[in-house]
Amino acid sequence: MNSVLGRRTRILAATTATAGLLLVAGCSSDSGGGKATAKGVPVVKAGQLTTCTHLPYPPFQSEKNGKYEGFDVSLIDLVAKDLGVKQAIVDTPFETFKTGAFLNSGQCDLAAAGMTITEERKKNVDFSDPYFDATQAVLVDKKSGINSLADVKSKGKKLGAQAQTTGEDYVTKKGFDPVSFESSDAVLNGLRTGQVQAVVIDYPVVQGWLKDKANADAFKVVDNLNTGEQYGFTVKKGNTKLLAAINKTIKDAKADGTYKKLYEQWIGPYTAPAATGASTASAAPSAS
Repeated sequence: MNSVLGRRTRILAATTATAGLLLVAGCSSDSGGGKATAKGVPVVKAGQLTTCTHLPYPPFQSEKNGKYEGFDVSLIDLVAKDLGVKQAIVDTPFETFKTGAFLNSGQCDLAAAGMTITEERKKNVDFSDPYFDATQAVLVDKKSGINSLADVKSKGKKLGAQAQTTGEDYVTKKGFDPVSFESSDAVLNGLRTGQVQAVVIDYPVVQGWLKDKANADAFKVVDNLNTGEQYGFTVKKGNTKLLAAINKTIKDAKADGTYKKLYEQWIGPYTAPAATGASTASAAPSAS
């Protein structure tokens, strides 16, 4: 990572959010002096399932009127419900998800941040079964004259991407020198304000952004890059009980139709590949 940072100009278009905890009341499964548990699953704080995330990243997680919402939030709410507790959210820097820092320090039980499963990351954290298949979109200003990712380079246009993501890694490996932004919102704002003329970003994020007519009138998707990415939730290495609980909830939600309902609520039209559960993580780049 350091060699990449050293040879590129970084534009942090938004400051890293200060980690803040939204406490949600819930019934404690273990209020004694020992380690807290929820139906036999260890938790870092009694009465809640504490989730690390990085805001905003719609449609997976965002804050609206003081409330956290999104596809990831809804799925982990199901896990918490199955454990008889409530979910609490901690907003943390994205780079910590790759190292598992907040899991290892006991600040969170799990991380849910639209994070791609990769072999490199598996060295530091344990991933759940895949819960979402993702592709990267190339989004451009309609006035830019860009009609493909290749056009960005051949026409000398500026390309943006979110720092420390698979999208950034993908285009870097393709020989691009992207302008880096701190969050997905900052990436899109960079495109809107003309700091860059094209961006590479997860397609579901683009889908939600283009629902706004003003955005759809000014910007368009010119490429959809199938990088073989799948998202997973992460837990501290060796936390087999929580991992099993997460996987069971995902499996049950797919079986009873809840997953499909949430997918259509937050993402869009549901298609079978999104719920296959067959990991293609080995095909993914080494960071997301």
